[in-house]
Amino acid sequence: QVQLVESGGGLVQAGGSLRLSCTASGSIFRVAVVGWYRQAPGKQRELVASITRDGDTAYTDSVKGRFTISRDNAKNTMYLQMNSLKLEDTAVYICNVRVVPDNYWGQGTQVTVSS
Repeated sequence: QVQLVESGGGLVQAGGSLRLSCTASGSIFRVAVVGWYRQAPGKQRELVASITRDGDTAYTDSVKGRFTISRDNAKNTMYLQMNSLKLEDTAVYICNVRVVPDNYWGQGTQVTVSS
């Protein structure tokens, strides 16, 4: 069983920055595809960014050029650096670790962007 612990959420003004972290227990992290999802009230959960074991990244269009996903396999930790935050980035951000067929989720951390 993999447990994920997130940190780094909070309240920030539009245009500001936050960095989210997610640390995983166990030994599968280094071979997993890891990513960040978000869910805003009344909206479906969406994949924000992902990174493969080889470091290949992918982003949803709305965050390209503003968010950066990274990972440190030695620390079993993934990061999401969020810059130039917008009001519409407000959501619960949830980390995910996937090694087919298993899927693990963090508890979520709230990010609120104010005007």
